[in-house]
Amino acid sequence: MKVLITGGAGFIGSAIARQLIDRGDKIVLIDNFNDYYDPALKRDRIKAILGDSPFSLYEGNIQDLEFADSVFEKEMPNKVIHLAAMAGVRSSLEDPLLYEEVNVRGTNVLLEMAVKYDVENFVYASSSSVYGNNKKVPFSEKDRVDTPISPYAATKRATELIAHTYSHIHKLNTTGLRFFTVYGPWGRPDMALFLFTDKILKGEQIDVYNFGKMTRNFTYIDDIVSGTIAVLDANFECEIMNIGGDKEETLLRFIEVIEENVGIEAKKNLMPIQPGDVPSTVADISKLRKLGWEPNIRIEEGIKNFVNWYKKYYKIV
Repeated sequence: MKVLITGGAGFIGSAIARQLIDRGDKIVLIDNFNDYYDPALKRDRIKAILGDSPFSLYEGNIQDLEFADSVFEKEMPNKVIHLAAMAGVRSSLEDPLLYEEVNVRGTNVLLEMAVKYDVENFVYASSSSVYGNNKKVPFSEKDRVDTPISPYAATKRATELIAHTYSHIHKLNTTGLRFFTVYGPWGRPDMALFLFTDKILKGEQIDVYNFGKMTRNFTYIDDIVSGTIAVLDANFECEIMNIGGDKEETLLRFIEVIEENVGIEAKKNLMPIQPGDVPSTVADISKLRKLGWEPNIRIEEGIKNFVNWYKKYYKIV
């Protein structure tokens, strides 16, 4: 089948594209290569992960209706994996209007195209951030999520609601995946693992929020890829699913494993929690497990893989 992936040069998008190409699917990528982080990393990522494999790449903005229409009309994809978005809780506090334009309008444009061009399944990225300050753990898809605490989280919840209307009115198959703290080689520079590794190797202080009293279900990129593809193949009528690791890890343990792999003790700057952030995100993944999916990579293996990639990419002996 032909699969269109938005955010195709991104961390998750390129990894999914690789797996789909390997199994024989035709791949179409959309990415605008914006400067949220260095576009050179995105281009290097595409080159390293996809290499000379056959795929189509279109550069443009998903919120541009004419651009999106031209891509869909030419390529006629069978299915869509929509990952393109302005990411990050903290950055959304600085430019909430941009987050609304890209995340909400962009998703709406793509849903319109999916209906117009008779797409079989529309899988899109949501986020664990939609749970806000939910006190009940693990977070279940049945929990109320109507009190987001950041513009980013609000836009992701909005996309879930919009997708639901398209499923209801147009009978478009949609599934939103609430990602829980994705990490691994070729990850985003604004994520904790990348930031911490970079600063520790440079001998700089790392900012540790909530004085280290944070817990996460860290989810390795390979587990995200396998789970997303399982959902892509399932063609649910209208679903929301958590996708996360099955072990709750403390932030301090996460840092400890980085220290073990770089061989340097971190200089920690303990700070209060930042506005919009949450102290704990723990996933109930029972829904996704019904598809036979299981997260397999623990942080001890995943962080080692990242540090090895980081040293190779930045030529650190």
